[in-house]
Amino acid sequence: MKLNTDKREDLYNKYGKFIEVDTKLDRALVSFQANKKEIFYRWFKYKEGFSKRLVKYFLNKYHPNPGNILDPFAGVGSTLFAARELGWDVTGIEILPVGIYAFISRLASESINIEDFSYEISKFKSEFKLNNNINGKIKHISITEGAFSEETELYIENFLIYCDTISDEKIKQIFKFSAFSILEEISYTRKDGQYLRWDYRANKSWGKTKFNKGRILPFYEAITKKLEQICQDLKYGNGNDLFSIVNENNISLKYPKLLQGSSLELMPQLESDHFDLIMTSPPYCNRYDYTRTYALELIFLGYDDEQVKNLRQEMLSCTVENREKFEILKGIYEKSNKIIDFEKIIKMYKSHEAMFEVNSVLDSLNAKKLLNNLNIPRMVKNYFLEMAFIIFEMYRVLKNNGFVIMVNDNVRYGGQEIPVDLILSDFAVDFGFILEKIWTLPVGKGNSSQQMGSHGRTELRKCVYVWRKSN
Repeated sequence: MKLNTDKREDLYNKYGKFIEVDTKLDRALVSFQANKKEIFYRWFKYKEGFSKRLVKYFLNKYHPNPGNILDPFAGVGSTLFAARELGWDVTGIEILPVGIYAFISRLASESINIEDFSYEISKFKSEFKLNNNINGKIKHISITEGAFSEETELYIENFLIYCDTISDEKIKQIFKFSAFSILEEISYTRKDGQYLRWDYRANKSWGKTKFNKGRILPFYEAITKKLEQICQDLKYGNGNDLFSIVNENNISLKYPKLLQGSSLELMPQLESDHFDLIMTSPPYCNRYDYTRTYALELIFLGYDDEQVKNLRQEMLSCTVENREKFEILKGIYEKSNKIIDFEKIIKMYKSHEAMFEVNSVLDSLNAKKLLNNLNIPRMVKNYFLEMAFIIFEMYRVLKNNGFVIMVNDNVRYGGQEIPVDLILSDFAVDFGFILEKIWTLPVGKGNSSQQMGSHGRTELRKCVYVWRKSN
């Protein structure tokens, strides 16, 4: 099936000269993998976002003098914690409660009294007793039912009740965070891309392949191991983490600011011309649903089915379940008396030829039933429309000559490559940015096994875009 690619090719001809391989970039650096040596990421395996080393690499490259930095998709705070080590004033925005909870816990761990923490661990090990008669039960949502054995659920509930007897709030936070961090280890599930993969012992349907995740740790073993690990890390560090840097060099760290909610709603409220640099990695247009990936953590934090569904809709559209936010966005800008800005963004999006081509191509593929989900065209339209609003606000809140450094991947659906880097960079230029560079990794991202079987093996660019606000 021959589909039009003229407008995407025009974009490549326009911006191809800005695409350049950076041999210092690799998959580990632009993902969580390079964080494995960092203490916090040993505590909680958060696989979204990029590494601390990547943040420092680009800050030193483009803005070595500290100023004000913003991350509109802060996650667990990689940008914020790395930048403040370099003396920056840091602000983040995050909507996923999992990231917010991990961020708060990390802050608590920085000022915790180690001796008191060690004492509370010893006290827990000697005094904790299982009460089989507690009334509370974990309130599951539909996709987490059966994730834990009955014994494990009983232990979790007993542990949370015990935590409430701890008087020191920071120590209590780290105790609860320890349980939050082991949920996958003690469950019948494993995070696998955009969903939870179920072990056959959960007595659920597992499809064609019987999955065995190996030994499932008993709760008491897992929690004592995690508490002791955190205590040892806080006490001794590893020479390559925030705690060692603070203790050895007596760095006075500025308190990070984290705004909780949607960037689509919160960015229009930020002061204009305030930030020197924005470094971020928004959700990719790849169908990943973080409310499913982190479903266990969400129920731990008390989220029910309705709240999880609402959260999924409030997040940036990157799943096939997301509905259009046009009216919501219009309401946000009307409330802020910025309807002129809203109309400007919509006009740019609707007149963007490459975007129109992508939307038309996906609609054609859908009509011929060549996409594996009917809602992919809607998702892609919504993703780029919402990113247009984010990019407009990035330009507004940056100071003159301020930089945006954004990590993102290109995607492919039905064999059609969607050049996310070129489309978003063209949006940025339309709003006034100067495209400085699109840095790519030496090795790109292969297409999925399903796509490979139908369309062959071709690589997609994994990129770091650099935009500068012009005077």
